[in-house]
Amino acid sequence: MERDRDTAMAAIRSVYRITGRINTGSTLAETLQLIVDAVVDGTGFAVAVVNYLHPEGVYEAVALAGSEEAGETLLGARYPAAELDEYLERAEVWGQLRYLPHERHSTHIHSWVPDAVPGGDEVPEDERWHPLDALFAPLRAPSGELVGILGVDLPSDGRRPGPLQRELLEMLAAQAGIAINNANLVEALQRERRHLAASEEAFRLAFTGAGTGMCMLGLTGVSQARMTRVNPALCELLGRSETELLELRIADVLHPDDLDLARLAFAAATTGKGTPVRDYEIRCVRGDGTVIWVSTTLSLVAGPPAFGILQVQDITGRKAAEADLVRRASRDPLTGLANRDALAPPLAAAIRRAHAGLGDSVLLFCDLDDFKVVNDTRGHDAGDAVLVAVAQRLCGLVRPGDTVARLGGDEFVVLAQDLAGTDAAALLDRVERAIAAPVVHDGHVLRVRASVGAAVIDATCQDAGAALRMADRAMYQVKGHRHTLGMTERVTAHGERSGAPGGIPLLWLAEP
Repeated sequence: MERDRDTAMAAIRSVYRITGRINTGSTLAETLQLIVDAVVDGTGFAVAVVNYLHPEGVYEAVALAGSEEAGETLLGARYPAAELDEYLERAEVWGQLRYLPHERHSTHIHSWVPDAVPGGDEVPEDERWHPLDALFAPLRAPSGELVGILGVDLPSDGRRPGPLQRELLEMLAAQAGIAINNANLVEALQRERRHLAASEEAFRLAFTGAGTGMCMLGLTGVSQARMTRVNPALCELLGRSETELLELRIADVLHPDDLDLARLAFAAATTGKGTPVRDYEIRCVRGDGTVIWVSTTLSLVAGPPAFGILQVQDITGRKAAEADLVRRASRDPLTGLANRDALAPPLAAAIRRAHAGLGDSVLLFCDLDDFKVVNDTRGHDAGDAVLVAVAQRLCGLVRPGDTVARLGGDEFVVLAQDLAGTDAAALLDRVERAIAAPVVHDGHVLRVRASVGAAVIDATCQDAGAALRMADRAMYQVKGHRHTLGMTERVTAHGERSGAPGGIPLLWLAEP
């Protein structure tokens, strides 16, 4: 679980880092190369190629990263759109992605086949990436128009990509489609300027028709800067009319908590330091009061007078997806409880509170007795039902500020802060009784019991590891008493730390 969380966080940080790069290309060709470089850099695939869709309906492999041999084979290859679309109809649908297993490979499409795949025989055959496997991601403009197809190959671990890797590839493909659309807009604008004597008319057409929100603004500082021109896409994105936006300052549409960031970004962009195009992610407030996340690109245009062109793209959905990735990396997928990593911050906070004299806490370590019997006799579905029921019951026993976590298997932890001795003993008793209540699953009544060890977190507690070890040892002593004495009598015993505040028993075994 820790490795999965680290992998998810590293991937998210990588996507954050590289998505800004793909919008900095000054030409379409440069943008396409930045895209494939970003895919290889951030998604775990060794090879990436963009098949750009030309206006005449022909795909062309125009940018590739990761393999010179693949580049020599693929770059410049052209396919009628109908032919490549027919090829992709054989693929399995993975959300926005299209996976073509080697069994469905066609020789009609020019392709590159690697000599070997990382991992080799060390990867189970049912998870192994085959040299003829292929994975594609459609690249779409904000309007939904298809602008190209991204192909990837050679996953670094030699396995078919899992949900996280697929989602990251989808996120990057979405940003790539926007970048290609923006590059197309820029090149279209340049072509118009070359062909039309009235450069202002050419700009007006591109500006007004852009699917990305755009505005022109003065460079007088974010607190006073006003939009002097807005396009319909920006009006729709911000939920305000053109007249209303032209009467407002830039600061009026920003979230109050992001004003300081906006001031720093605006100052950096307008002092001439660094590149003339800067990308920022910031919150805006729509006309109806709702808050959205946007990605902004500020380009400076030399005067006189100098002005800025701001491009704004709604990324609220992407932000929500990233937050969900972070949440899933810290939660137990079966029960939804905090996992070991997510338990660490509140446990550390409880130790700090105890050391500061702000109150002691109690840590309960729960291990389910007879759980193996349920799995062996009724199957893992029944075992899962028991674990979910135990999680729900534990959550129902604690206060909003307390923490319930599953450490794995049938081990649960309850962290209750600012709990007096009598209340802690009562909580321990309620925990045991709640777990001992029967669980009905598929017409069967399932019963498990709990061995619960308690550790007091006071000023003598050194760290989170010490607290967990103490509660774990207490739980095993309870389990030992249970095997020795049976369940016919109530036993209380004290662990190695006698004299706990309020006389809290460090071990408490109660008959359900």
